[in-house]
Amino acid sequence: MKVHYLLPLLFLNFAFSQENPISKDRYTAHNKGKFYFFWGGNRESFSDSDITFKGENYNFTVENAQAEDKPKGWHIDYVNPKRITIPQTNFRMGYFISDKYNVSIGLDHMKYVMTQTQTAIVNGYVNLPSSDPGSIYNGTYTNTPVNFLTNFDENDQGPLPPFLTFEHTDGLNYINTEFCRFDDVSKIFKINNTDKVQFNITEGIGAGILYPKTNAKVLGKERHDEFHVSGYGISAKVGLNVTLYKHFFFQAELKGGYINMNDIQTTSSSSDSAQQSFYFLQRIIAFGGIFKI
Repeated sequence: MKVHYLLPLLFLNFAFSQENPISKDRYTAHNKGKFYFFWGGNRESFSDSDITFKGENYNFTVENAQAEDKPKGWHIDYVNPKRITIPQTNFRMGYFISDKYNVSIGLDHMKYVMTQTQTAIVNGYVNLPSSDPGSIYNGTYTNTPVNFLTNFDENDQGPLPPFLTFEHTDGLNYINTEFCRFDDVSKIFKINNTDKVQFNITEGIGAGILYPKTNAKVLGKERHDEFHVSGYGISAKVGLNVTLYKHFFFQAELKGGYINMNDIQTTSSSSDSAQQSFYFLQRIIAFGGIFKI
């Protein structure tokens, strides 16, 4: 008799459990349809580069020119809206088209400064009119070593114009689109509740344009110092993402790529230009959010 009483109860329990499952997918189990954004800072390294300068009465190449970044360090400028373009920064926003793949657009605001303390080989010629202050550098350069610190003054108040100063400091702006993969690796860290803490690995490829504001002083000529589309770049990256309480994350990335700038505006004259290509490596730390739309 007891069995007859138990059977209906077992049936009801089974039906209830089917209609109201105890375990549900966590918010972090799926990414499709989520939007994300992040803001952060970076440090950069650049390969040596041959930089060619062309204009009326001059054409020369600085061989294997060295360059470095211009870091700000930990500073309030990273979050100050009035000065937010001064540090080396990264902004990106994207959308998950599936649980593992997303597309995004972003700005990598890097800074490229030709090392002023270097001596580099120069090939080409300078033949400026004698009335031009830069005519002191007239001559033919054939594997000629040039010390770029000579006649250089940081405040531009030296008695003679420098042979060359050259930088993209506002900045080396890489506006790019990325296609990335995202994988949850929380199990490696023995994390069960990913809605509290989740570890992810991300990898991606990107491409875009270079929109720098180049600050150059070529043979004492007046700077151009305006934003200008100067070339293109391609890149690849790998990163570690740590998401906290479903919506907030910090992300560390290594991002490298190739930049080709074949139309750099250097002076106020449209006939003056420069071109260069080089490799770069960024180390990025960023903070952001991820939400469903």
